[in-house]
Amino acid sequence: MDIALIGGHGKVALLAEPLLVEAGHTVHAVIRNPEHTAEVEATGASAVVADIETLDAGGWDELLRGKDAVVWAAGAGGGSPQRTWAVDRDAAIASMKAAGRVGASRYVMVSYFGAGPDHGVPEEEPFYAYAEAKSQADAHLMGTQLEWTILAPSGLTLEEPTGTIDATATESGTVSRGNVARTIVAALERPATVGKVLPYNDGDQEIGAAFDAAV
Repeated sequence: MDIALIGGHGKVALLAEPLLVEAGHTVHAVIRNPEHTAEVEATGASAVVADIETLDAGGWDELLRGKDAVVWAAGAGGGSPQRTWAVDRDAAIASMKAAGRVGASRYVMVSYFGAGPDHGVPEEEPFYAYAEAKSQADAHLMGTQLEWTILAPSGLTLEEPTGTIDATATESGTVSRGNVARTIVAALERPATVGKVLPYNDGDQEIGAAFDAAV
């Protein structure tokens, strides 16, 4: 597949890019800071510099035209609520609309365990803007005609990836960023994950087998 990976310099993205390239995909990693180009391209991906906060519809169309798939791994990273809304909701939804317009039909969203209308985060909490923005973006994606998969990893760690997860968990735990990177590859390889929300923690089942069982 020819993939546009949004948020190409993020911790998960930098781990996913070489795995996607190794799997035979062409990866266009979208980054905001041109100074990150060399680090991204060392993974085998091609860096594309664009500010997703300010792209208009035409800019999004140009960014995604000709792509087979979009992987959303971007995030405001706990910045101001205004930036969180701008990136995690507004830019994400803009990318979905553009994907639909230009035919980039496969869409993998990296969300989080517990996202949804019942996320339960009080409005006065600092995490509220992120929880609500991600939940609204996920809801929009589920209402599109795209071939979507929503990955919902639990709390992210920097532990070494095991290649094994628990996709049956009902409560959030932790998962290594390296395992999340591997779930992106696994989801793209599995048409059966289309239309599925897949929450998971680190666990004991090989990622592909865990997803096969979950769908």
